[in-house]
Amino acid sequence: MADKKYESLKIENIVASGAIAESIDLVALSGKIENCVLNKKRFPGAVYHIADPKIACLIFSSGKIVMTGLRNDKALKDGLAIISKSLNEAGFKTLKVPSVAITNMVCSYDLGKYINLNKVVVTLNVENIEYEPEQFPGLVYRIKDPKMVVLIFSSGKLILTGGKNIEDIRKGLDVLEQKLESIM
Repeated sequence: MADKKYESLKIENIVASGAIAESIDLVALSGKIENCVLNKKRFPGAVYHIADPKIACLIFSSGKIVMTGLRNDKALKDGLAIISKSLNEAGFKTLKVPSVAITNMVCSYDLGKYINLNKVVVTLNVENIEYEPEQFPGLVYRIKDPKMVVLIFSSGKLILTGGKNIEDIRKGLDVLEQKLESIM
């Protein structure tokens, strides 16, 4: 992210999901792999924690997986390699090429200026906005293209979610900044 405009843009979390195997016996899995816990009374999947890179994985009997805590593509690749290796070493057959992809990115960004949220609500299209300061201090703004949600705080800090890649996030940020510039 060498572009000066996006200097304060920071990836906070990436979620990826897909298939890693045809099916998995979760009871056997949790008994064979360290840091893998199964509590069917609380959750239908096994929770597998990886220390480095720090990732939490939800593994389901269908062979599907959800990975969270990722910070970049390398962490996704490394995490998949670690999970596949752990499963294979424990006697579980994994897909040769897991079909796991990024489904959501959460980023933070600082506009560097105060935002009058009441003015934003009055000026922008109301159907894309939720703002109830008694309930939550941020304004929720829904962008249609790219489809994402932005939490806007009066401090100028933003939380962007819903993008599948950094280009989506930047495009959404550009759309939002364009809307805000017309108000400020």
